[in-house]
Amino acid sequence: MSDKPSYLGLLNAIAVGERGGEELFEAWASATPNDDVRGVLQMVALREGEHSLAFAKRINELGYSVEPREDPKLADRVTLAQRTDLNDCEKFERLGFCQPPGDTDIFSKFFDDMTMDVQTGALMGRYIAEERDTGRQLRACYAELQESAAASNGNGHADLTAINERLERIECALAELASSNDKVASSRKK
Repeated sequence: MSDKPSYLGLLNAIAVGERGGEELFEAWASATPNDDVRGVLQMVALREGEHSLAFAKRINELGYSVEPREDPKLADRVTLAQRTDLNDCEKFERLGFCQPPGDTDIFSKFFDDMTMDVQTGALMGRYIAEERDTGRQLRACYAELQESAAASNGNGHADLTAINERLERIECALAELASSNDKVASSRKK
């Protein structure tokens, strides 16, 4: 193509943002003690990573390269996702993945550029459909966690559930500490 596509900035923003999403969801999946939550988070991480690569590939096909952009909030969000002193409900709430969709769809303007080529449009359509589904999947996961917590509170098992979740977080933290100690010990041997 001789002319730079007007939608190249949007493609780049998606490629970069989805890479950050993959990092966030991978970190959270590795920290959760809940197998069901881990399954949802791993699916989302894979989807985010695939989106990042697909948009990077499309940018390359158009004759350009992804321009990395720093997300100043990403490191803090990844750190929060990795925390073992928060349960998954707290993470959903603090990261904002439990909110119902707003009155406006953030994707509604993505097709306003009438110059978008067919191949990019097809990629964009699949991306938007999958992103909307990801939102539904995350909200459903959060709702199930909420229902489980409410059921535990209603039948007297809340204390046991809370203790088990806390023990799982402590076990994860101890495993991380043991791994760090092993690394320090092996570096001292060198």
